[in-house]
Amino acid sequence: MADKQRQSDSLAYVSPRSTGEADAWTAEAQHQGGQRLTEVAEVDPPEAVAKALGLATSEKAVVRRRTILLDGAPIELADSYYPPSIARGTGLAEKRKIKGGAPTLLAELGYRAHHVSEDLEFRKADDVERTALSLPEGADVLTLLRTTFAEDGSPFEVQLMVMKAPRRLHYEIEVA
Repeated sequence: MADKQRQSDSLAYVSPRSTGEADAWTAEAQHQGGQRLTEVAEVDPPEAVAKALGLATSEKAVVRRRTILLDGAPIELADSYYPPSIARGTGLAEKRKIKGGAPTLLAELGYRAHHVSEDLEFRKADDVERTALSLPEGADVLTLLRTTFAEDGSPFEVQLMVMKAPRRLHYEIEVA
């Protein structure tokens, strides 16, 4: 499996889809593996996520947790966080697939990606990540923290992805 690479287009994950079109995760999964929605809950977000969303220390966030698979094996943990003021009462807060994906629903709610910031970090996996990704003790992971901002500069989604390493990321972003 180490020789297999996952190619991804970040722009696809923050752009709304056309009517009837599958979300970006599903479209990619058809070619690469699959995904499982494992949890949707209101949680205390990690410090980096709370900071990126501009949340107060005690403020909760709605999280949608997914496990990304390649050939049936977990290769990535993908968590998407939203301020409760945006997610409550919408499909973002329900444990079900969202037709067209979260960017499509967010666009319908008036939140379109205007600016995206991504931070990569290479580090040791923690116990939860090692278990979920079937990694040995001392294994490394690559994390990607993606913050999506509206036109007014306010963040409305933060994605925290933890990927098996070694991995190669290739970026191509075409701006219209």
